[in-house]
Amino acid sequence: MTSPLAMARSLVVLMRPHQWLKNVFVFAGLLFSPNWRDGALMGPILSAFAAFCCFSSLVYIINDWRDRSSDAQHPEKRLRPLASGAVPLSLAFVLASALLFAGLGLAAGNTPLLGLLAVYVALNLAYSWGLKHVPVVDVSIIASGFMLRLLAGTLAVGIPPSRWLLLTGLFIALFLGFSKRKAESFHDAALQRHVMQHYPASLLDTYVAVTMTATLMTYSLYATSPETLLLHGERLVYTVPVVIFGMLRYAYQVQRGRGEDVARDLLRDPWILLALMFWLLIFLFPRF
Repeated sequence: MTSPLAMARSLVVLMRPHQWLKNVFVFAGLLFSPNWRDGALMGPILSAFAAFCCFSSLVYIINDWRDRSSDAQHPEKRLRPLASGAVPLSLAFVLASALLFAGLGLAAGNTPLLGLLAVYVALNLAYSWGLKHVPVVDVSIIASGFMLRLLAGTLAVGIPPSRWLLLTGLFIALFLGFSKRKAESFHDAALQRHVMQHYPASLLDTYVAVTMTATLMTYSLYATSPETLLLHGERLVYTVPVVIFGMLRYAYQVQRGRGEDVARDLLRDPWILLALMFWLLIFLFPRF
């Protein structure tokens, strides 16, 4: 019989809290906006972040429920709580329901946020139920999840999104998505994921290179634009080398077969973490 503590741990694993790192995209809209010093906006932003955490965990539970049979045949995914039987389906349903109501409660009264969350769930369900087998469409849906998070941090709190922010967010989301496919091509996931048959190595290399270049170009243009210089001074100009280093380092990790799990692999690389901390140090303390 499973102990309560072991069951609690399995439920936490089922929610995949390390994936909540992706939801920091919600903060980008405030960080790069003219209102970035407005502490009054932090409450709505945190609510949007927490709502996306609830809904992203809900989507993972639904996906694990649907894929539990195939996951049971995978060398690593067979250890997931539903595939291994560590969490009963009935208890997973209770947890999913709790996450749904918690997410709705956090977004209550915020129509734009509720709309974005509805689109997020719909796209992820469409992905799980078939679109994950369509080349390019699969990665576009992954990228759309990041874009919806970014929009949640702007439209949901009344901040007009910057065109440069949207373009940079789009390209970095596509870069992460194609990097994920590239990393999967080195492992058994390539055999289990049918769409990988349509992604030859040379094509993935092209997609990764193009989206990384586009990200660096749009971020650099944003950092040096007159509007940004007026708003943030030159602090973002000094972050450009840091962003270049971080993306090159991530591309290096992808070539080593890492990057299937973006949140996990970002947290595992000390150099990428150092680049993130250095970026924040430059942005928050430009005269340090």
